[in-house]
Formats: sequence, structure tokens, C-alpha cells
Amino acid sequence: MIAQDTIPVILRGVRLHEDKVRGGWVLLAPERTINLDPIGLAILNEVDGECSLGKLVSVLAAKYQAPAEQIESDVTDFLTGLADRRFLEFI
Repeated sequence: MIAQDTIPVILRGVRLHEDKVRGGWVLLAPERTINLDPIGLAILNEVDGECSLGKLVSVLAAKYQAPAEQIESDVTDFLTGLADRRFLEFI
């Protein structure tokens, strides 16, 4: 489990990009792309390199009126997957 005070940071060279041809958002990295669903996009829109995981979960729980425990599980799983694929890191 990732600590609540851990800060997710999108790695240098990785960026969110609107794919206007296909009508969606993608996370671009050198020679790699991940198509984002609305949930992934909502999570990444809150990742600013300064906001802790706990704060990010609180913001999303309030914004979408969902239980923080469920949001925390979804956010942690999603961000851990991105970290495993070297799109972001935790500091």
C-alpha cells in the first residue's frame, strides 16, 4: 500500500494529450501510449506533482461524491500500474 503523504509525479517526457482524431485522451511517453478512459483522465487531471495521494483521494471523493475508501483503492491501483510501466513515480 502506498502512504497517504506520497506524491505521484508524472515523469519528464510524459504528457497528457487529446487525440482529436480518435476522440479521446492519451498518456504519451517516448514510444509508448496509453488510452485513457474517463476515470483515468479524472485521476491524472489531479496529479500536479505537489498534491499527496491522500489529498488527491479527498478531492476526487468530494468531486464525485463517492466513498473515499473506494476512490483510494481505484486511484492507488491505477497509479501503481502507471508507475510499473514507468509513466510516473512516487516521491
